[in-house]
Amino acid sequence: MFTEHTLESAPPASRRAMESTIKHLGHLPPAVARLASSPQLLDGFLKLSAMFEQATLDPVAREVVIMVVATRNECHVCVEMHTGKLRALGADEELIAALRERRQPLGDERLEAVRQFTLEALRTAGGVADEELKSFFAHGYTEQNALEVVMGIGTYTMSTLANRLTRA
Repeated sequence: MFTEHTLESAPPASRRAMESTIKHLGHLPPAVARLASSPQLLDGFLKLSAMFEQATLDPVAREVVIMVVATRNECHVCVEMHTGKLRALGADEELIAALRERRQPLGDERLEAVRQFTLEALRTAGGVADEELKSFFAHGYTEQNALEVVMGIGTYTMSTLANRLTRA
């Protein structure tokens, strides 16, 4: 149903983001090619994901947030892409399997705290109770980290929903 654009067929406003993706990854992923139908969504997602990459949460913790959203929203392409990213980061295969299969708890207490906080933020639409916030903070996370989790949820909710809609 959705067009898998090339640089030639994409709306002109999507081409710069597509070229940047090709330069960064060495190829144009089908998901990006399909999201190109909306230059605003494509550009917004790429900018937000780049900003999330600069968050103070460590890289594996950021990937935990992404995998929670991707598995919850059943975005199989996202799960595969971020499984690869976790492996590139040297994450333990047991952690990766637990995230993919939505098994709990994770073997690492700090990462489990991120997973639990992400799930609670999703469940309560951000209305996380003081007890859950205190539990998150007790694992060494900060107010900034809590807000970064919300940023990751928003960024990857947009991505997972768009990827499912476009059948990426």
